[in-house]
Amino acid sequence: MSSQNLLHEEERSAGISQPITLTSAIPATDVTKVCLRLRHLVQECIPCEMEESRITTPHSRVITQQVVQAAKEAGGRDHGACVVYCLLVNQRWFRHESNVELWDAGLHNLRAEACGVIAKAIIEGEEDLHYLMHCILLRRYSYLSNGAPTPAVNVIEKAVDLHAVRVIGSSGYQKCINYLWRGWLVQDENDPSVFVDYGNKDNPNFFVHMDPDRMRAPRYQNAAQLLFSLLYLALYTVAINSVNPTGELDGAEVALYIFTLGYICDELVKVYKAGYHIIGFWNVLNAALYSFLTASFAIRVYALTGTTNRRDHDHYSTLSYNMLAFTAPMFWIRLLLYFDSFRFFGAMLVVLKVMMKESVIFFALLVVVIIGFLQAFIGLDIAEDNVASDVYFIVESMLKAIMGSPEFEGFENFGHPWGTILYYFFTFVVMIILLNILIALYNSAYEDIYENADDEYLALFAQKTMQFVRAPDENVYIAPFNLIEIVISGLTEWWMAKETYEFTNDCVMGVVYSPLLVVAAFLETRSAWRIRRNRARGEEDDDVVEEWEQLEEELDFQAEGWSKTCANVKPNVEDDAAVIEVKKLRKEVEELKTLITELSKAVLNKGTESDSKLDPPTASRDKGKSVDNGANA
Repeated sequence: MSSQNLLHEEERSAGISQPITLTSAIPATDVTKVCLRLRHLVQECIPCEMEESRITTPHSRVITQQVVQAAKEAGGRDHGACVVYCLLVNQRWFRHESNVELWDAGLHNLRAEACGVIAKAIIEGEEDLHYLMHCILLRRYSYLSNGAPTPAVNVIEKAVDLHAVRVIGSSGYQKCINYLWRGWLVQDENDPSVFVDYGNKDNPNFFVHMDPDRMRAPRYQNAAQLLFSLLYLALYTVAINSVNPTGELDGAEVALYIFTLGYICDELVKVYKAGYHIIGFWNVLNAALYSFLTASFAIRVYALTGTTNRRDHDHYSTLSYNMLAFTAPMFWIRLLLYFDSFRFFGAMLVVLKVMMKESVIFFALLVVVIIGFLQAFIGLDIAEDNVASDVYFIVESMLKAIMGSPEFEGFENFGHPWGTILYYFFTFVVMIILLNILIALYNSAYEDIYENADDEYLALFAQKTMQFVRAPDENVYIAPFNLIEIVISGLTEWWMAKETYEFTNDCVMGVVYSPLLVVAAFLETRSAWRIRRNRARGEEDDDVVEEWEQLEEELDFQAEGWSKTCANVKPNVEDDAAVIEVKKLRKEVEELKTLITELSKAVLNKGTESDSKLDPPTASRDKGKSVDNGANA
């Protein structure tokens, strides 16, 4: 894949269709150099394929503390904050290599996993919380691709785009997501690329938090969307259970269609701002639901105004109600879109999402098989006069076979005995082979997700948070209140001064969201008192005093000697048992070598001292001998 294609892929992952206006905090050239240094480091540390557990284990002998420290130094003194971002870029590069170089896919996937392990270690090892959030995680960076800088994104967005669950599951990343979710970190009004601390989070004044801008916080937007969805479902329930014999629209139906109009406008604005790349499963489901509701409304209006025949009036009114009733499953399934912030529903939605992706293989095979057998059946029936009705019978019988209830009657008329043989063969292929393949794919997807269910849920929650934070509106009008925004914008924005227009929107949102703002102000007031108590104890703002922490200050483990006792009995979890024994043996060998050396020195010194003691008498004897020899002469 060319560099230009990589740039386009970056834009698609970021959901960007408009010109990029955000700039990198560090020049893209310098960021690219850091990326290349880290790439070389990972390649040197992982030169060949090995077991993945050797890299991901907490005390890995491959990704050691020295490797993590070297990765930190890749950015130097000035550009150390972009190291985690560059590791995510390298993770994406290695994943791309694994797709284009299948002969080394295992090695490249291993290196991509190593990038995530190093990035997580750096995030969890950073003690300065302000530096971690504002410089490492929330500051935007870009690198060069084909001579042009890529769209500037931060680590929070990059990890969500790459589905880097290991990085997303780190403690520092989740703390940042928690601050964004609560609205404690907000985008600067003058520079949306910069995140700043919410200054009044420790202010216990109730009316300070009655600010319409607080509706930008993801948790309040999510709560409002859930509330409106429940109200939307209630209006539908009332409308479908109060059928009017005359076909006239009652209050519940009018409100239902007003809500629908607001949701349609909201979906269209999203696609217009972010492009068709954001279209996913939920967008398609909502589009189908709104289409049926719009068709039901149009048919109802036509029945009331477009026909004078009583029979036609009743027919179209009945058709409208039938289409309205047909959408009931979509209404209830739609609630799952707003329940994904709860852990149970979130994990199940991740499983369903992966299953839907896996089922693409099954449906691709199924379409080929259906077309082949359909052409065979039509070919056997080509001599018949009523081919159209036979085609309907063939398609219906094939669908019944797919659903598990095949009907073999009627195929003896299709070129007997070839038609019956073909249908038996089709049933065997679909029910025995393809459906079992689908079951195996679903089972594999279920096991893969639930082996890592916690990180997958955290990734889903991070993605949901970034949907609210990534490109927030200046004025947060949640559907169906976006219809009010359309009216205000159309009537006043084109001629009113910006300050006056913003003040008008604040007043309208203050009135519209007043019940929600009262609840939000109450919650934030309680949170402010808790933040003040935490700061008085020297703890972090989101700290919670658990039961086991209530009496910790009354105990002194050091004075009691309990710390020493625990230190003596704690096991060594960093090394294997064999390694520990080898270390002990090495220590004993070193002691033995030292002892032998000392003994050798002692023996040598003793021998030297003995020789020095024997030398004087020997010299005297030699001197006496020489004197005697002289006398004899």
